[in-house]
Amino acid sequence: MLCQRCNKKDATVHYTKIINGKADELHLCDECAMGNNEFDTSFSFHKLLTGLIDSVQAEPMEKRDKDIECHFCGLGYREFKQTGRFGCANCYDTFKAKLIPLLRGIHGHNAHIGKVPKRANQDIVKRREIDKLRDELDVLIAREAFEEAAVLRDRIKELEDQLGR
Repeated sequence: MLCQRCNKKDATVHYTKIINGKADELHLCDECAMGNNEFDTSFSFHKLLTGLIDSVQAEPMEKRDKDIECHFCGLGYREFKQTGRFGCANCYDTFKAKLIPLLRGIHGHNAHIGKVPKRANQDIVKRREIDKLRDELDVLIAREAFEEAAVLRDRIKELEDQLGR
């Protein structure tokens, strides 16, 4: 496919903008794409994050944002919400109470849960299995399925003993 602007070179940049279900496509070569002013660059992940903050946190804004400020850099929580960026590493500690519910609302949890490579340390695999079994144990105890819970408890103990060696 040729560039839609110069009609000379192959199009290497393909831009699709969808607004209200209508797709507009633009196919450009590298040179024409570099000088293109038609791209809508108003979208940013920071705006996405700040939009999620309001949707996840249910407290009224004036109560939620009242006087929280990083003691190191001076960044306020309201400013963080507007920019989606922290001012320094200490902001994580300062806003921790606000971030944990936010992360839970976005991800469903506030701990990193990713894949473990097959050749990874077996301790990591066992710790993950223990965490999973503990969650299952809590569910069984809540359902008062104590016999099944005892089996899981013994399996957890066995894995913990293996880690202790």
